This record gives sequence, structure tokens and C-alpha cells, in this order.
Amino acid sequence: MNMGRLANLMGIIKDKVSQSKAAIISKPKTLTLHLSLLRATTHDPSTPPDPKRLTTLLSFGHSSRATAAAVIEALMDRLQTTHDASVAIKSLIAVHHIVKHGSFILQDQLSVYPSAGGRNYLKLSNFRDNTTPLTWELSSWVRWYALYLEHLLSTSRVLGFFLSSSSSSVEMDKEEEKVSALVNIDLLKEVDSLLSLLEQMCKTPDCLHVRGNPLVDDIMGLVGEDYLSAINEVSIRVSEFNNRLGCLSLGDSVELACALKRLEDCKERLSVLSHRKRVLIEAFWGLITALKDKVAKERAYRDERMIVSTGRRDKASESARFGDRLSRRYGDSVRFSSARFGFNRFPNFLVLDSIESCA
Repeated sequence: MNMGRLANLMGIIKDKVSQSKAAIISKPKTLTLHLSLLRATTHDPSTPPDPKRLTTLLSFGHSSRATAAAVIEALMDRLQTTHDASVAIKSLIAVHHIVKHGSFILQDQLSVYPSAGGRNYLKLSNFRDNTTPLTWELSSWVRWYALYLEHLLSTSRVLGFFLSSSSSSVEMDKEEEKVSALVNIDLLKEVDSLLSLLEQMCKTPDCLHVRGNPLVDDIMGLVGEDYLSAINEVSIRVSEFNNRLGCLSLGDSVELACALKRLEDCKERLSVLSHRKRVLIEAFWGLITALKDKVAKERAYRDERMIVSTGRRDKASESARFGDRLSRRYGDSVRFSSARFGFNRFPNFLVLDSIESCA
């Protein structure tokens, strides 16, 4: 029997032992919850979580807040105590499903865990499962996926709703209205957070042994849906910046240009995430390119206008200095009685007025 088959057999035995242990030590009120979690997060590396098991697990979020808290506590405990890559990935997939399909109470309990100031239950940067070459490579997916979900929760907090969630989806016109009311600094903050999420999407591990693995395919399917939701939110905010382009400050214009450059740098890696809605995706990248060009032209126009304005100020200043030198040299010996030259009595005021009108 090879190492892979032995590991699979051991996994089956561990699943049976875990369920038997839960039946003995769990409280009657939480027994069904714990069994549902164990059945959704088995040790089998060749099958993703059963959708029916996930639906059963999420159904506990429709009861009391205490029950929802118990679901999250049990899930995070499962995630932190396992040393098996398959169990860890399936636990993270369950977390992702809570973000996308969980009830408000369940999502609220989940959002408390990484941001409550205590332990970060999604911090799995040291996770390693060296049982087989497959589990070793799946470990890199555990580390990346946990960090990705951290970014997803962080971005959701900044936006004020769970990105890609069916329970908190916002109508397009209402979302555009909300975005249009944001000041530039808050709008840039939301764009930056969405870009950080997209950049994390680009950092998926490059592993040969896991190509075609059902667990990895399940992850990429969920992340691909997030990608479509993220670019939709970015496009709303980019369109708003397009409307404000003529009145952006220099600092905001520079930040926007940097954000668009970051976004374009992700384009190639992001292209593999979704083969759906290609027209929508192409339209999005066309919008980004068009706005990037407009921002560059606007900055060039401002720079040119600044140079012209500076040149006029320098010439005006030189004229003022020349008139002052003449005054000191000839004193009151040169006087003009004609009203046509009356402005020579207060040249500086007219120069300043002229500059202001041209600036």
C-alpha cells in the first residue's frame, strides 16, 4: 500500500473517531452542530465539502445569536487544532461560504473574530502538513487561502457590507448613490482596499501536484466569483472618479494614478480567475485604461498650466523690479500728467490683478 492510500485510510479512521468522540462529549444542544461540522470537513483530499453538509452547517445561523456564535467557535477551533491540510482547506471553504451565503447573525459573529483585538483565528502562516507530497503542496494553499479570507473580511469592513454576499447584495443604483456621497479620501480608501484584495488573488500558489485537485478547484471557483464582485465594485468607484476628474486635487490625482497602475499590473494574473462574463471583464479593463489615459492627460495639462502661470509671475516680478529701479534712479524727475499713464502710480496692483485673472 503506497503512502497516499495509507494516508486516505488513516483519514477515514480519524473521521470516524472524531464523530464518535463528538457524540460522547458534546452537549445535547450542540451535538448536531458538531457532527455537521465534522462531516463537512473530512480528511479526504479528493473531495470538496458536500454542499448539503455546508447548507446544514449554515442553517444553524438562522436560530439564536448564541447558536451562531457556537458555530463560529467550533469552526475556528477545528481550523486551529487540525494538522491535516484537507481539513484546514475545507474549514476555510466553510468560512468562505459563511461570507457568501451565511445569515446576518452568522456573518456578524465571523467578523468579530479577526477584529476583536484578540487572537486571529485565520492566521495560518506556519501551517505545514508533510504527510505526503500532495498534503505538503496543499499546505501552501491553506496559508494563502487563510490570508486571502483575511483580506476579504478586511475589505468587507471598509465597504460596509460583505463582498460577494447574497444576503447583503446592494442594488446598483443605491450603491452608486452611496459612492457618489463619499469624499475623495474615503473613496480612495475603498479603492485601495479592493485593490489589496485583487492583489492577493494574484498570489495563488504555483504547485504542480495539485492541478486538477477538487479542493483547489473549489477554492478557485469561489475566488472567481469574488473577482467578478470586486471588479464590479471597483468600476462603480472608478466611474465616480471619472466624473470628478476635473476637480481632483494634485494629491488625489497622483493617488488615483498609482491605484490604476497597481490594477493594470494585476490584469494578466487575474485573467485566469474567471472565464464567465467575458464581455463584462473586457469592458472593465477598457474603463481602467481609458481613465488612466485621462488622468495622465489631466496631469500633463495641469503641469503645462502651472509652467505658464509661473512664467507670467516671473515676468511680472521682473517688470516690477525694473520699475522700482527706475524709480530709485530718477526719483520724481519723471512725471506724466496725462491720465493715459495714470496706472504708473500703482503698477503693483494691476500686475497682481492681471496675474490672478490669467491664473
